[in-house]
Amino acid sequence: MQAAMRRTRDWLDQAEGDLKAAADLRDTGNYAWSCFASQQSAEKSLKAILESLAIPSIGHNLLLLVSMISEKIEVPDSIKSACKRLNRFYIPTRYPNAFPSGAPVYMYDREDAFQALKDAEEVFKFAGKVTGFA
Repeated sequence: MQAAMRRTRDWLDQAEGDLKAAADLRDTGNYAWSCFASQQSAEKSLKAILESLAIPSIGHNLLLLVSMISEKIEVPDSIKSACKRLNRFYIPTRYPNAFPSGAPVYMYDREDAFQALKDAEEVFKFAGKVTGFA
């Protein structure tokens, strides 16, 4: 197995682990961290695609990662929209200074966590299809 393909599988395995963590966190009511874990899953899913395409991945901005992927393959609008929503969960879910006042733990609700997980699952499935690891 080529090194890139091994690393692609590693990225997807971690993305799947983050999906499971997001679901567990959502079910315990830790909605901010569930949203963050969903963002992380999508990021790792996209990095799996980039790895499979032999494109170096840089940073955490899902829209930038999608843009890099779009230079080589077509990315559905639904994936772009999911990434746009998930991108909002990278910093504010973790840092109180992302808001004028209040901790992130109070800023997210069950609906946010459900949508984030749905979006992350869609990105994960897309990555599995693109990489051949579906």
